[in-house]
Amino acid sequence: MPNLSKDSLAEQFAALLAERKQNWDPARFAQNARDRADLVARFDPQSVVQPGDRLDPFLLIDTQGGDISSQTLLADGPAVLLFFRFGECPACNIALPHYDRYLAPALADAGIPLLAVSPQLPDRLRRFQDRVGLGLRLASDPDNGLARRLGITFLPAQIPQGQPPAGWIGELTGTNSWELPQPAILVLEQDHRIRSLTVSPDWLDRPEAEDILRGLLPETGSDHPHALAEAPR
Repeated sequence: MPNLSKDSLAEQFAALLAERKQNWDPARFAQNARDRADLVARFDPQSVVQPGDRLDPFLLIDTQGGDISSQTLLADGPAVLLFFRFGECPACNIALPHYDRYLAPALADAGIPLLAVSPQLPDRLRRFQDRVGLGLRLASDPDNGLARRLGITFLPAQIPQGQPPAGWIGELTGTNSWELPQPAILVLEQDHRIRSLTVSPDWLDRPEAEDILRGLLPETGSDHPHALAEAPR
């Protein structure tokens, strides 16, 4: 397992917060903190799908506009879906490269597909991928369809009335909606059963790649090199 301390998400998010505290208007900085705290307070772990639940088959859209079926994704075994907000989200610009560098190669070696999922339109995801230089496979979740089924979407506590301002969330994503998924890690078994779902209502508090791998890949005792650790019953 790589030593991630110097590139940990926690340290990178702390650096982002320090930069914002220095450069943002204090009222804006405080409001951002309140928004994140509000999402944490509103989050109910029982409102999302639970381990052992099964999903119906679903379709996502790749960055070229083609279909990605869950049956194809799960054809050879379990898969990991990494839900993120959208490409212009500064926190996602930190998290996605971290997972691309430290999570994706280990899962690829284990034969476990990894898909990063956002409601953002495919062409915008493609531009984000090219801009950041991600090797991760990205997919669009039209109208947050899958994220809603998981119970991980949210709306702002207060939605501005009237004409949305320039650069608002729905404009950036291309969805014309304030709705976003909370960052989440979904491990889905081959039969569409949910093995685990880890949700991060505070978008500046996401699992480290090392912690995700520790939960996915057993260090010893596996009879098959691509097997996941046995889920608790």
